[in-house]
Amino acid sequence: MSFTLWLLTFASMVLVLLGLLLIGAILSYGERRILALLQDRLGPNRAGPFGLLQPVADILKLISKEDFIPPFADRMVYTVAPIIVPMTVLISFAVVPVSEDEWLADLNIALLYVLALSSLRVYGVMLGGWASNSKYSLLGGLRSAAQMISYELPMGLALVGVVMLSGSFSLREIVAAQELPFIVLQPLGFIIFLVCGIAETNRLPFDLPEAENELAAGYNTEYGGIRFAFFYLGEYLGVLLIAALVTVLFLGGWHGPWLPGVVWFALKTLTLILLFFWLRTSLPRLRYDQLMDLGWKLMLPAALLNLLVTAVLGLFWMRG
Repeated sequence: MSFTLWLLTFASMVLVLLGLLLIGAILSYGERRILALLQDRLGPNRAGPFGLLQPVADILKLISKEDFIPPFADRMVYTVAPIIVPMTVLISFAVVPVSEDEWLADLNIALLYVLALSSLRVYGVMLGGWASNSKYSLLGGLRSAAQMISYELPMGLALVGVVMLSGSFSLREIVAAQELPFIVLQPLGFIIFLVCGIAETNRLPFDLPEAENELAAGYNTEYGGIRFAFFYLGEYLGVLLIAALVTVLFLGGWHGPWLPGVVWFALKTLTLILLFFWLRTSLPRLRYDQLMDLGWKLMLPAALLNLLVTAVLGLFWMRG
């Protein structure tokens, strides 16, 4: 690789990284405004016109706070844990194609790559709770790890049908195989993946790891300032990633009439993000036993059933 090509690749990566961080800030503002609209109240409206500078004010506030580490915490792990959560999500975007010609990396195992990185996110939450050396944070971290593991299994199984239909683990080839969006051929897989994605990102009604009225505030009880912000940055970027993956895997990606592919991809992803926000205003939080029952007793059997039906129908189709 020549130096010029290497420099262009590096510049593209930096621009994508900065763009994703900017989108994360915009999502935090957009969610507050949408929640305010749906709940018939005012959202952020003081910092700048229409409250547009509220994310900037939040960032400045968090950066200016005292960088305090509890004396009873494991300093190194306490410091590293919040960085793991957003970094795993940011690295995952490298293989997400936004159009037929635009992506950072086209891996033939891109889907496995994304699932592997989503599993690593558990370590950031778990280590954050453990390193705080607080029983409340530790219990919150344990509960969060159990939730993520419980929903990662049906999430992965729900995608096996997509892989069988497309014959590839490459996200670009999966989109190319969707002459008919896979949501039509895999409606149960779509529902399972979407529900598990909501649970993976700790969004309502699955936000027990951050339940403010239980266990103090969960795994991040002892965190403040910019380290606290890293956890929530990872959550908002996770929402964007799940919405983008649902678009790529089930909604045909950039396919659509008249408009450019990037526009179609953005519209589908934005619609799913709005669904995430809407669910937050509409659904109550599940109890922990209900959350675990849903994952193991409903989502997992449904994912296995979807896999079985897809395999049987695929076998008959091949014979036909």
